[in-house]
Amino acid sequence: MDVVINGEHKHIRGGTLLEVLAELELDPRAVVVEHNRKIVRRPALSDVTVSAGDAIEVVHFVGGG
Repeated sequence: MDVVINGEHKHIRGGTLLEVLAELELDPRAVVVEHNRKIVRRPALSDVTVSAGDAIEVVHFVGGG
């Protein structure tokens, strides 16, 4: 299915947000996810199903010093 991830059109298998993160090889503990302009808390990532045309923003935590 086609979705928009961080402003780019991408074709993904779909499923839940947790499955999408796995497909993108992203650790759900190290990102914040926004789905259709709403922040999704980590425990709910497996409850939200992604549909064609959805907009997903993924923000990575970066450590440093």
